[in-house]
Amino acid sequence: MTRIRSLSIRFRRAALKVGACAMLAALAACGGSPPLFLSDGRQTTQVQCPAGGDGDSCAQQAQARCGADGYDTIGQSVQNTTRTLVFACRAH
Repeated sequence: MTRIRSLSIRFRRAALKVGACAMLAALAACGGSPPLFLSDGRQTTQVQCPAGGDGDSCAQQAQARCGADGYDTIGQSVQNTTRTLVFACRAH
């Protein structure tokens, strides 16, 4: 009986380690990803803002990052209460 209990404890510990590794991998995937680049070499950026408005908050974030040169919208979406804007700053 002691041997079975010992194996059971080892199995639980291994399962916890596997679960912890899977969770860390999932969090790493969500936390950040390498930037994507357009065919002309410009880096894209993704920002999020509340979906309730007209997207002005996302546009303000993009304008703040790109400055006077402006930006090109690559894509945008709305999911639940979040609007996502993907953009690339225009070249100087």
